[in-house]
Amino acid sequence: MTNASTAVDKPNTAYLVILAISLCHLLNDVMQSLISSIYPLLQAEFALDFWQIGLLTFAFQVTASLLQPVVGVYTDKRPLPQSLTIGMGSTLIGLVFLALGGSYPMLLTGAMLIGIGSAVFHPEASRVARLASGGRFGMAQSLFQTGGNTGSAIGPLLAAFIVVPLGRPSVLWFSALALLGMAILWQVGRWYDRYRRASAGRKLSIKTHTLTRRRVSIAIFVLILLTFTKNIYTAGFTSYYTFFVIERFGLSAQQSQLMLFAFLAAMALGVMLGGPVGDRFGPLFVIWISVLGVLPFSLWLPYANLPTTIALSVVIGVLISASFPAILVYVHELVPGRIGLMNGMFFGFAFGMAGVAAAVLGVLADYKGIAFVYQISSYLPFLGLLTILLPRQAEIDDVA
Repeated sequence: MTNASTAVDKPNTAYLVILAISLCHLLNDVMQSLISSIYPLLQAEFALDFWQIGLLTFAFQVTASLLQPVVGVYTDKRPLPQSLTIGMGSTLIGLVFLALGGSYPMLLTGAMLIGIGSAVFHPEASRVARLASGGRFGMAQSLFQTGGNTGSAIGPLLAAFIVVPLGRPSVLWFSALALLGMAILWQVGRWYDRYRRASAGRKLSIKTHTLTRRRVSIAIFVLILLTFTKNIYTAGFTSYYTFFVIERFGLSAQQSQLMLFAFLAAMALGVMLGGPVGDRFGPLFVIWISVLGVLPFSLWLPYANLPTTIALSVVIGVLISASFPAILVYVHELVPGRIGLMNGMFFGFAFGMAGVAAAVLGVLADYKGIAFVYQISSYLPFLGLLTILLPRQAEIDDVA
């Protein structure tokens, strides 16, 4: 296995580009989060069962998961600087379907179009963040991911105070965010194209680490499984947390959205902390703390009272999200030169498999109750013990 570094002349950190791509990640994920945020409205308007709610999550996440690795592999060989704008355009069309669709199939179509937008946006946007990092990979990934998680947190808040009072057609107003994102991403795409042209003649310094292909393959499998586990747990929150707190504590729809906002805001904080801590202490340290540290809190949450549930959801959100920037940096070191493929796998495959799990959780909720879903999912962080199979940072940095 070879480890290809960036160009010999280490580039400066392009903070403006990182902030621009982070802002667009925020806008993108605000619009994506509207899908789950309006589930109570859709359930009331279309008389949906929980399995149909889960199928909406499935349609969005699996569409994204199937396409993201394909997009990543293609753009590793043939970069498409303006594909970011195209992805945002697909999300815009999906919003129109969600706002104006008069049938359940139209809602599924809207969710799938937003999934396509996610598939195109995430691998290339993450690549741009890495290229603009100037070697501060954890920081760049944290800023990029913080934008997305902040957008996911803001979405339920906007839904609570705009969409719930004004009705589903008000989702159409958020198309203005898509247009703003398309304008910004067009400029980011131009920077990306200039960067590619300027870097075309540079030589890459190559170093070889001592990890075997088998060891790297095992590590990637473990990382995918950890990401899969994390996304199953968070999909349970984003899809069903509002229903859980309404049923368990008798909250209103608006109050449940505020509870979801608290969890998603905590996730944004965790992502913001995870990258810089990983730069300081190594990504593997963050992965250990994140995937195992959440376990006692997840086991406690299904049985807690309302104030404790709020506190636990915040702690869980911070811990469980801190690992993702570290995982991306870690896997980029394991498989250098295949950034698009790795981004596609981790943004896509694990994300989509969590969508499948969300649909399964919806079926369980219909038959066993929503509380049962949270009881069984609380054991998922036990799989964090698989982190012991990952190579130590010193092994990755070891030069043959």
